[in-house]
Amino acid sequence: MGKKEKVETEEKGEIIEINETEEVKNEGIEISSDVIAVITGVAVSEVDGVAGMSGGFAGGITEVLSGKKNLAKGIKVDITDKKAKIDINIIVEYGTRIPDIAYEIQNRVKKSVETMTGLDVEEVNVHVQGVNTDVAATPKEENKEEKDKKTNKNEK
Repeated sequence: MGKKEKVETEEKGEIIEINETEEVKNEGIEISSDVIAVITGVAVSEVDGVAGMSGGFAGGITEVLSGKKNLAKGIKVDITDKKAKIDINIIVEYGTRIPDIAYEIQNRVKKSVETMTGLDVEEVNVHVQGVNTDVAATPKEENKEEKDKKTNKNEK
């Protein structure tokens, strides 16, 4: 049976539960897949053009009930030996170039996880689940208002 251990992070004072059955030994250090997911989430959140993470129904309910942002939302980590495979589900901002965002995410995640954990990241798969179109609606509304102002000036 795996035992559970609670660890408090220094930055936010959050408590992260570590389940030893999901951990991998790396030179005597055990790293949970949840820790790798949080590292990945932080790296993804720093990339411009990412509107959010797509984590499904359960992740959304957890966020609403706890009131905290779930940094591991939409991230799946598979660890074998000293290698990691990471799948990331994102929502992009309208008007951004998706291949550039995906490439930036892959580089940042690989660098962050390898630097912090010492694991070899074999794959970083980016899955685009949607496009945030709220940004696209705003300029259209502004253009409509400008046209209305011009029309009103011409009528006078």
